[in-house]
Amino acid sequence: MAIATDLIEYFKQLGLDVHTTTKARGHLGFFLDGRIDISKNTPKEKLVQTLLHEFSHYIHSKIEKNISKTGGSLNVIFDTNEDLQEEMLAVTNYIDNHSKCERLFKHKQIIKNEIKVLDEKIKQKYPKFQRSKPFKEFNKAVRGTNIKYLLNYDKVCIKSWFPFSKDEIISINTLEKDFPNLKQEFIYYLRLKSLQRKQKRVSSRIFKIQKYYKRPTELFARFVEALYIDNMKTKQLAPKAYARFYFLLDKGYYQELKNIFKMISLPVEMV
Repeated sequence: MAIATDLIEYFKQLGLDVHTTTKARGHLGFFLDGRIDISKNTPKEKLVQTLLHEFSHYIHSKIEKNISKTGGSLNVIFDTNEDLQEEMLAVTNYIDNHSKCERLFKHKQIIKNEIKVLDEKIKQKYPKFQRSKPFKEFNKAVRGTNIKYLLNYDKVCIKSWFPFSKDEIISINTLEKDFPNLKQEFIYYLRLKSLQRKQKRVSSRIFKIQKYYKRPTELFARFVEALYIDNMKTKQLAPKAYARFYFLLDKGYYQELKNIFKMISLPVEMV
């Protein structure tokens, strides 16, 4: 805690507005326009690295303008045209397991397998069935019924036209109960469509997370975190970025970051 306290005091001396009792917009930390928020829920063992992460955003904002909107550029951060993204991603994956989206990819594969099983079951009765084309037999069977709404939604409330009558709720989870006369293959088809929607949501989530972690300003902040966590491992994962970083650090390109490294006993030149 002593190191964290010293860092916070130094940040304030630089004119930064530092808050440690907020929720930091749902993150461990957050930086914007000269203000650093550190979540009150940040574990003590992650406090220093979180402070380093947010301070790195501050340093980056001094080097490159409008990074909160643009995400910045690795070419500007490292003052080079050399492509360092692959190395930086390797460091990010090392320092932050969430960046690899392993659970989401596993979940996506499970959904894919479930879709394949249902596809095969439908083809036992309708061998010409193709997921990419309209299921004519199904469409004909559900024409004029409320079942068709479940092609696009997992749960639907059908409003009653009559006074004092209850609304009807139909769901993918209760197909057998709601539609006892519906062919089993058509039930498979509706659940297959539901799984496809779920697969699309998972893919969208993966894309969003990967896009966030690939933002140059995030790559840089996690790179600085990694230097603190394991300097030599970071050098191993990103030798070119490591060498370029220390060259620029020595030249004063990262401004007050060099003082921070001295405060927390990190090397200030390449080792």
